Amino acid sequence: MTAVWPVARAAVRRRRVQTVVIGVVVLLSTSMIVVALGLLAASSGPFNRAYAKQSGAQLTASYDRTKVTDAQLTEAARSAAATAGPFAQVTLEGRQNALVTVGRSDPGGTVDRLNVWQGRWADKVGEIVLNRNPTASEGRGVQQLNSTMSLGGRTFTIVGFAYSVSHSAGAWVTPEQMSALNPTSTQMLYRFAQAATNEELAAGQQAVTAGLPSGALIGTQSYLTLRAQAAAEPNTFVPFLMVFGWLGLAVAVLIVANVVSGAVVAGFKHIGVLKSLGFTPTQVLMVYLGMVSIPAVIGCVIGVVIGNVLATSLLTRAFENYGAGGVGVPIWVDIAALVGVPAVVALSALLPALRARSLSAAQAISAGSAPQAGRGLRVQRWLSGSRLPRPLSLGLGLPFARPGRTALTLAAVVLGVLSVTLAVGLGKSLTTYQTAASRAGAVDLSLYAGPSEPGAEGPGSEGPVPNGPVQNGPGEPPRAKLSDAEDEALVRSTPGVTSVAALADLSMRLAGAQTDVRVSFYRGDFQQVGYRLLEGRWFDGPGQVVVSERFLRQRGLAVGDTITLQSRGKSVRAQIVGKAMYNSGDEVLSNWATLGLIAPAARASIYEVNVKPGTGLDAVVQAIQAKDSGLMEGEGQDAGTFVAVVLATVILLTLMLGTVAALGVFNTVVLNTRERRRDLGMLKSIGMTPAQVVVMVVTSMTALGAIGGLLGIPLGILAHRLVLPAMANGAQIEVPAFMLDVFPAGLLALLVLAGVLIAAAGAYLPARSAARTTIAQVLHNE
Repeated sequence: MTAVWPVARAAVRRRRVQTVVIGVVVLLSTSMIVVALGLLAASSGPFNRAYAKQSGAQLTASYDRTKVTDAQLTEAARSAAATAGPFAQVTLEGRQNALVTVGRSDPGGTVDRLNVWQGRWADKVGEIVLNRNPTASEGRGVQQLNSTMSLGGRTFTIVGFAYSVSHSAGAWVTPEQMSALNPTSTQMLYRFAQAATNEELAAGQQAVTAGLPSGALIGTQSYLTLRAQAAAEPNTFVPFLMVFGWLGLAVAVLIVANVVSGAVVAGFKHIGVLKSLGFTPTQVLMVYLGMVSIPAVIGCVIGVVIGNVLATSLLTRAFENYGAGGVGVPIWVDIAALVGVPAVVALSALLPALRARSLSAAQAISAGSAPQAGRGLRVQRWLSGSRLPRPLSLGLGLPFARPGRTALTLAAVVLGVLSVTLAVGLGKSLTTYQTAASRAGAVDLSLYAGPSEPGAEGPGSEGPVPNGPVQNGPGEPPRAKLSDAEDEALVRSTPGVTSVAALADLSMRLAGAQTDVRVSFYRGDFQQVGYRLLEGRWFDGPGQVVVSERFLRQRGLAVGDTITLQSRGKSVRAQIVGKAMYNSGDEVLSNWATLGLIAPAARASIYEVNVKPGTGLDAVVQAIQAKDSGLMEGEGQDAGTFVAVVLATVILLTLMLGTVAALGVFNTVVLNTRERRRDLGMLKSIGMTPAQVVVMVVTSMTALGAIGGLLGIPLGILAHRLVLPAMANGAQIEVPAFMLDVFPAGLLALLVLAGVLIAAAGAYLPARSAARTTIAQVLHNE
């Protein structure tokens, strides 16, 4: 077998064009496959490892201390596999935020073992340990070790920073300190024998709360919610990249089969010489397999490296909150790609290589490189009798001379058009979704009126902001001069204004969770500001909220369920009455009646305004500010950044996959023109000009491009309808059915043209090369 290697290397050098085509196509497809498989395999890995290392709580529960005792909680928890607590808990208000603070004597235990990565644990009154991720970058204003901070009217010294993978608290103090803080709730942390699904976790929760007084459980936080939040970003890319990766690999298989088939046909004499020199049939087979395996392996190795870099970047960003700075692609993904992709390429070359193996030396030497007599002659004769110009009729007849090669090339074009159709469809659907979800263009004018909550402290302020006319202090944000009711009446009475929705934002906490959600309370014409209701109804009374699909999925909730929202010592139970289309999983929509249960003295911070068509916004703003100069024009909703990213991704993938398909056409034309050197010389000798040669060759492929467009578009639309819901599921959002219909007739016509352009682009350069070949060169080659 030692003679096989130098002959295969010589074949690679001799066929540089085909070698480069195979290497590039395999590189691109391997990169996408590695990224997709890497994200799929590792999407929950860093989270699971961190949770196992710290024995994270699978269920964090908060109980009302006035309704249940610590002894009752301990007794009820016996059914759990492991528990920690009960711990007294209270929310302490600070200057800038509120911290859920837990009284805990040490960071260890059987559940939620804390990583004290800087400083030490609190061991006396007046000391506090803050929850901070060791991988998080510190910015200005972040508390430092041994500094002091004010919480709940008391001053604490920061003696340490710890990290809870369970997000069980924002800070910890000693149990003695907690007793002086008048705790309002009790925290319990659980791990169960079975907790892989929401159903199993719900069963575990039911077991540990059985027998407790009614209303004792305030709220819970599931570790599945935290895992879903962490995996949302990488899981969004998996369906998209998997499809494009496999499409790229399919095109690579077609090109390789075409290359080897052409090499066998064009190299009959070479095969005969090898066999005459003593090469066995198996050695001839290995020469042809080696000819394609060398560039395939090189392209695969480079593709694996690029895929690892891209996947690691995505995973590190997604899981940085779990100490996953070194997250990478699992080794089995790299091994599978390095072994599997070259194997698939080699298998695609096997059938034409077997043809070379089966030829005897006499057959190979006596065979010519031209097509067999009579192949495609009937179609070519029919075309020659038509009124088409001769370059066009000859060009249309060329594909019929090599039907097998034409079928492979057509399949590559079909896959290319399929890919382009899928990419364009995804781009349009995602852009349409984001525009609707972000309410871009739905609000003509936003007016900022200042802080919405009484007692909110702005930069440089020394105390509460009163609800009414104020004088701005140094460094304070602009504030409205009139009262809330007066400002709304002013805006509504301004000429040209058609609707006004008043909005107040409040940071609140979902009972049982340790992170805040932003609650937007609306008053007035809130149904005119662009929110799309997907399920249920809008709120029409106190204690009602509307949330997003992501909010529901991450917390295992559904429309009709009830949640408890807490802020500044107050709680309100709210029913989820509807689901609206927006992206955030940490935002809740409600109405002014619900705000009255929490902060009845709050004023609107923003007025979202729509005006009549043709009304000048500058004139409206000037008319309003003439009566209240404190109402400042704010930035409207904008989806531009996301749209730009989506469009850039679509353009990149479209160009990449279109180029891959064009390379397949390029390879076919190179093979065809090399085989037909004698025919081209004869045509030139009877007067065909170089321009006519180019037209003839390009026409032979553009016909395939048109057919490929007609076949590829329906497949692309079908792929779009399968991939988009899978992407939406990974991103934990809901895409309405009408957003799947993004292919108007004009766009379909352009996509057919895309198939023609792919084929023409791939054929043009080898066509020009064939046109420049002189009659003397042809005779010399013969």
